[in-house]
Amino acid sequence: MGNSSSYENDIPELCQFDAGMLAQLYGSGDVSPVEVTHACLERASDVQKRLNGFTFLDADRALSAAKASEVRWRAGEPQSPIDGVPTTLKDIVHVENWSVRYGSTTTETAPFSQDAPAVAGLRKAGAVFIAQTTMPEFGWKAVTDSPAFGVTKNPWNTNLTPGGSSGGAAVAAATGVGALHLGTDGGGSIRVPASFTGIVGHKPSFGRVAAYPPSAFGTVAHIGPMTRSVRDCINMLDAMTGRDLRDWTQPCFEFSQLRSEPIPWAGRRVGYWKAPVTGKLSAEVAGTVDGVVQNLIAAGAEVQEVTLPFADDLLEVFYRHWYVGAANRLSGFPESVLESVDPGLVKAADVGRRYSAVDRIWAEVRRAQFGAEMDSLLSTFDVVLSPTVAVLPFEAGREVPADSDFESWIEWASFSFPINLSQQPACSIPVGFSREHLPIGIQVIGARGDDAVVLRAGLAIEEMCQSTFLKPGSRWPG
Repeated sequence: MGNSSSYENDIPELCQFDAGMLAQLYGSGDVSPVEVTHACLERASDVQKRLNGFTFLDADRALSAAKASEVRWRAGEPQSPIDGVPTTLKDIVHVENWSVRYGSTTTETAPFSQDAPAVAGLRKAGAVFIAQTTMPEFGWKAVTDSPAFGVTKNPWNTNLTPGGSSGGAAVAAATGVGALHLGTDGGGSIRVPASFTGIVGHKPSFGRVAAYPPSAFGTVAHIGPMTRSVRDCINMLDAMTGRDLRDWTQPCFEFSQLRSEPIPWAGRRVGYWKAPVTGKLSAEVAGTVDGVVQNLIAAGAEVQEVTLPFADDLLEVFYRHWYVGAANRLSGFPESVLESVDPGLVKAADVGRRYSAVDRIWAEVRRAQFGAEMDSLLSTFDVVLSPTVAVLPFEAGREVPADSDFESWIEWASFSFPINLSQQPACSIPVGFSREHLPIGIQVIGARGDDAVVLRAGLAIEEMCQSTFLKPGSRWPG
């Protein structure tokens, strides 16, 4: 384990409950939202010293919100199943009375006057906002370190990265700092840290959660839940889902409430995507995911190996979206300001500026072709499964593993970024550990708009793996 910290024995009991259990305890009166919020705030202070997962804690407002929730539960009038549940928000979404720094020293510190749509949905549901979580500068990469807040560490081994860009949210979830955590995902930023820290992370269908203000990186960016159980993901996503007229890119599909029972595998058609778009797949990751797939076959699933359409073009298609987005994000920054920006982001923006309009339109057209082929593929299969990440967690403070041939994070995240291009729902479920006790996740991908099937499949996988991975206490780092 190297320089790992032991967390298993020191996690307060109140921090170990998921949102579903908290609702039961609140309803019975056995536990108060105020008690739980106090415990989570104390836990956050401890975790911050060791892992650096937060930009700040909002104790006063959190306790005020918890007291209001306590009154509602005592009156038998909770606002939702997540009323009173401690929740963290990533340093990228606007929150009333909070400043949002985007992990950057270049941003304003003045607080915002209005919640982003996802935050407003959670607030209306009664969620208690306890802390803001760390991210890399402007969310540009799939690890978490920033000029403003430093390096965030993985709770399973503090020498390693928790992934990113929602790395702070993943740390909070994995260590019991609240039950619900808001992340964003432009190329794997929910799913990568979910896999690296052993939690559940769901990238919804594009538009299911409204985005405002628009992302500088365009329509590859999604907003979604990060939790310790699939059911918590479902309840959190329900609270965030809905139409918001400030988001012009939002598709107008039905936002029906999600169901929360596992799918039966007998007769289900499952695609198995085994080959990353670029680079090699870790043998330990491959073996763990293969084992899950074999269990699904034994349960009656019809599994067929699949390859992605236009696989040879996808890396370049994503580069032309993501690096142009980086150039857009830094446009107008004077040279003196750029000196304080993450050098990797500056380099990505420089590449983006060199693409021509024709280069970008080619990427848009190829993306449309790829998306149509993916829609066709998911009309054939109920879900497609893959490893979430091709590699295991590696040294914190690096963009790529030291012993690899990868030149950018995008290359080792090639099981995730294609699904941002196609805008389909994808959920990472923890399914096992490496020999060095590092978490491994499986990715469940579904048709656009079909988050319900993805999450019900996630429930079934979670249930299947429970005997080996998700026993109470076993998912805690240590």
